Amino acid sequence: MHVVFVEPRFPGNQKDFVRGLHEVGAEVSAVGEAPLDALGPDLPRWLTCYEQVRSVCDESALAQALQEIHRHRPVDRLEATVEAHILPVARVREAAGLAGTSVKTAHLCRDKPAMKEALREAGVATAQSMGGGDADEILRFGSRVGYPLIVKPRAGAGASGTYRVDSEAELAALLPRLGVGHGAEVAVEEFVEGHEAFYDTLSIGGVIVHDFMTHYYPNVLEAMRTREVSPQFITTNRIDAAAPYAEVRELGKKVIDALEIGTSATHMEWFFGEKGLKFSEIGCRPPGVRAWDLYAAANEMDLYREWAACIVHGRTAQEATRRYSAGIVTLRPERDGRITGYEGLEKVESRFGEWIIDVHLPSPGTPTQPVEAGYMANAWLRLRHPDYDELRGMLDAVGRWVRVRAA
Repeated sequence: MHVVFVEPRFPGNQKDFVRGLHEVGAEVSAVGEAPLDALGPDLPRWLTCYEQVRSVCDESALAQALQEIHRHRPVDRLEATVEAHILPVARVREAAGLAGTSVKTAHLCRDKPAMKEALREAGVATAQSMGGGDADEILRFGSRVGYPLIVKPRAGAGASGTYRVDSEAELAALLPRLGVGHGAEVAVEEFVEGHEAFYDTLSIGGVIVHDFMTHYYPNVLEAMRTREVSPQFITTNRIDAAAPYAEVRELGKKVIDALEIGTSATHMEWFFGEKGLKFSEIGCRPPGVRAWDLYAAANEMDLYREWAACIVHGRTAQEATRRYSAGIVTLRPERDGRITGYEGLEKVESRFGEWIIDVHLPSPGTPTQPVEAGYMANAWLRLRHPDYDELRGMLDAVGRWVRVRAA
């Protein structure tokens, strides 16, 4: 099988998808935005062809690059794993007559209001929502549903550009800043109180073959807005043993069926609170923030190769051991500026050294990144442990002990 992979260089773990395809026996080519000599030492030796384009989201350029690769060697699959690439790649794929995620499915996974409408029709419990660019219509929605509300980009991912508004006055003031009334559209949702987590899957022909359950502490919106918090997320090894997860798994299967997801990775967010289990949203791609690295460490498997085996051979090669839970804790600089040093690392190493997966500690002098830049924006540390509760306590301790000094 000849697979063309879109954007192999950035983010950094993109090359692992190419590696996985190569290791399971596929012939691999790629389309990316960087020149060939910027791909590093590994990617060129895994690739048969490489085409550079200005933007992989430019469908015309992507289609032309695909045709050029196909001229050298017939192409069987065109694959992407980054949220912003999924829909343009689906359009080019479908026009080329290749198998894979359809335009319809990609659109529903990208357009949050359309997604929720389709899922409600399928009987999936989600927050009330709407999408549009008419400020009066949005304000009427707020009056009907009540506050607080969540306002986000219609095709957003994660917490980027997401706002909580607690009153009609706040909503009315926010909408012009987001371009509503000047051509921009937003998604507006009922705010759902409760614990936030995510459910990630690999499926073959719509059948889930691998799945993983991961918890946020605290919820994402708070984590991405509050410097004093050292946020974490933890994948649990209790997914098969703890009965409440069965409800989430059932929900995930209904979503995959409703959106006609075939052979693909998915990333699904959900809430559980006073209103019960509520589905939030889905991406028809792997999770970001290198969550797959945690799943691999927790389950003693190469998940990138498993994804590749699903794409290329239509089967899996490994089983998840569920031996460990694994998590990441983000270590925020005390202020914006430049990093000057770290405190508390020796204590972490002496107490938890055997359980450390890896750490990222930008060197002194490195400019800090803003809190809203995400879980891996500055310093971070990843751990695994056989006991979920023990691991959570360890991550909490790391967040208390380590200080990232900046000036």
